[in-house]
This record gives sequence, C-alpha cells and structure tokens, in this order.
Amino acid sequence: MDTHSVEILFQIFVMFTAAKVLDAAGHKAHVPTVISEILAGILVGPSLLNLVQIQEWTLALAQLGAIVLLFSVGMSQKLTDLLAVGGTAMLVAVLGVVAPFFLGWGLMVLLHHNQIESVFLGAAMVATSVGITASLLNELGALRTVVASVILAAAVIDDVLGIIVLALASTLALGVGYVEVVSIAVLAVGFTLFIVLLGHRLAPVMNRYVAGEPAFALAMILCLGLSLAAAKARIAAIIGAFLAGLFFSEEELSGGVKDKVHALHEFLVPFFFVTMGMQMNLGVLGQGSILLLAALVTFLAIVGKLIGCGLGAYRLGREQALQVGVGMVPRGEVGLIVASIGLGLSAISDEVYAVVIIMVLITTLAAPPALRLLLSRHPAPLRESS
Repeated sequence: MDTHSVEILFQIFVMFTAAKVLDAAGHKAHVPTVISEILAGILVGPSLLNLVQIQEWTLALAQLGAIVLLFSVGMSQKLTDLLAVGGTAMLVAVLGVVAPFFLGWGLMVLLHHNQIESVFLGAAMVATSVGITASLLNELGALRTVVASVILAAAVIDDVLGIIVLALASTLALGVGYVEVVSIAVLAVGFTLFIVLLGHRLAPVMNRYVAGEPAFALAMILCLGLSLAAAKARIAAIIGAFLAGLFFSEEELSGGVKDKVHALHEFLVPFFFVTMGMQMNLGVLGQGSILLLAALVTFLAIVGKLIGCGLGAYRLGREQALQVGVGMVPRGEVGLIVASIGLGLSAISDEVYAVVIIMVLITTLAAPPALRLLLSRHPAPLRESS
C-alpha cells in the first residue's frame, strides 16, 4: 500500500473513531448522536487538531453517507401514515414548514443577503428531526398519546415537504430560469406522489420475486439509481435516495434488508456528520455579527415551529398544542443536508453555514428537556386504539 493510501486509511480511521468515541461519551450525557458526530468533526478537522483535511474523497464519502442516511429515513416512514394522516397533523406539518421558512427567508432579505442564500437559510429551518423527538417520546412512554401521533405524522410530512423545498433551492442555486424551476418542482412533487401512491403496491410484487441476498442488492441498486436520476434531473441526489426508501417503507423485505441497511448506516453516516463539523470554520464565531445572526435565526426557528405547529394543533387544546409545537422544534438531518448542499454549491457563505449548524445544535439540545417538562406537568391523553 502506497503512502497516499495509508494516509487516506489513517484519516478514515480518525474520522470514524472520533465519531464513535464522542457518541459513546455523549450518550451518557443524553446528547443526540448527530451533535456528538458534528463535534467530532470540529475536533479532528482543520479548525482544531487538523488531523483530517477537506478533500474530494472526504466530500464523496460524506455524500455517500448522506445518501444512505436519507434512504434509511425514507425506509423508516410508513406510507400508510402519510395517506391516512388526520387533518390536524397535515395542518401542523404545512404551517410548521411555511412559518419557519418565511421567517428565515424574510430575516435574510431584511439583512440584505441575496435571494439564493435567503432561500437556503429558510429551507434549513423547515424540517423536524423525527428521530430525536420519537426517541424521547418512547423513553417517556408517551408514544401512544394523541400528541405523539400528531408530532410523528406531521414530522414525516415535514421531511417530504423539506425535500421538495431543498429541490427548489438547489435548482435556484444552479442559476436556471424560473420556467425550469417550476418544471423541477413539478417533477419533484410528481415523483414523490408516484412513490407514495404506487410504490407501496409495487414493493410487495418485487419482494415476491426477489428473495434472500439479492433483495439487499436490489434495494441498493434502486437507492443509487434514483439518487443518480435525481442528480441528473438537477435535483439533489439525496432526494432520490429518500424516495427509494419510501418505496420500501411498507414492505418487510426478505433477506434482512433493513438490518443490512442499518449496518451500512452505522458505518457510513458518521462520515457525513463528521465532514459537516470539519467544514465549520470556527474563526467566524469570533465575529459578533455572526453570533447575533445565529441567535436571531435560532430564535425564529423555535418561534416558527411553536407558532406554526401550535396553531395547527390548537383544536387539541392549549397545553397539547404547546406540546406539539415544542416536539416539532428539533432540527436534524435534513436541515444539515440543506446546509451541506448549499455550501457545496457555493450558495451560502461559511458564515451562514456556521449559523445553520448552531441553529441545529441548539434546537436539537433544547427541545427534548422542554418537552419532557411539559409532558410531566400535563400528560397528553392516550389516542384511541384502532
């Protein structure tokens, strides 16, 4: 093995080890994995220890991790939940996307940032991290409550809407005309509807004829194929991966496909989050204006979800509406991917990238204890068994 290959292997070892060590330490302090792995990237990256540098191969490895991440997210969503979701959850999801997006976009416009950067900042404020809230609700034994049902269903729709917003933002960043932007939007919505309405019917047919080991290969071929198709259509590749995951979400595939995807997720996804941390320039945090912008964006990110989602859930009562709003506050994977793609397309600056990372970290850390307190004071009613 030549010297260059040894150096790459060393850096892969450092990235993965740092991610897992900090995750193990963070787990004891109830710190979400995503935050621990971002901090690992900051630690080993150029800003601090400089053990790993941003290179083409690290970005490619991070992109592969993002594809596997969104494929896993898609597989974890139940399409029947999207199709059967109640009006309350749908209203929570839509208002929970519209309010944060326009608050973030409006702030950037008022501060004289360009339209593309403003759109990306708004897009990063849209999605809710369903995994973080779901794990807390499970820990509290509150998964069978009305509030949990609304939060989880709305968060799934948030992911879909967030992906569509990302498709539009990416298209705008490529400098195309508005006619093409509209066509891309129609394509993204149409592709999503196709997967949602027909995918869960086709997956059992495929599962019937493809069993055992080939099932995993078929799943990954579809994941990579749709990712490539999305990229060729000038939509972010991770959108194709998410839709591929949705395709298989209802079907329990043979050959232990989901277990194998989970193992792949455990190995590759940390490289995405570590690279996210490595790309953060800590030097910009010395600028008072950036810290002020981060504070404003974080405040609006929280208020946007509290107001939008709270209004959507208001028919449940004031206490339950507040619980839903707080439960929808944590940002996570999709927001980070928006920031990563925006930086890669040079659509956002290092400063705005750092602002998004700070917003994600704070909302992800602050929301769980707040929701825990609200649920302990005013337990949500159980939903009726079906």
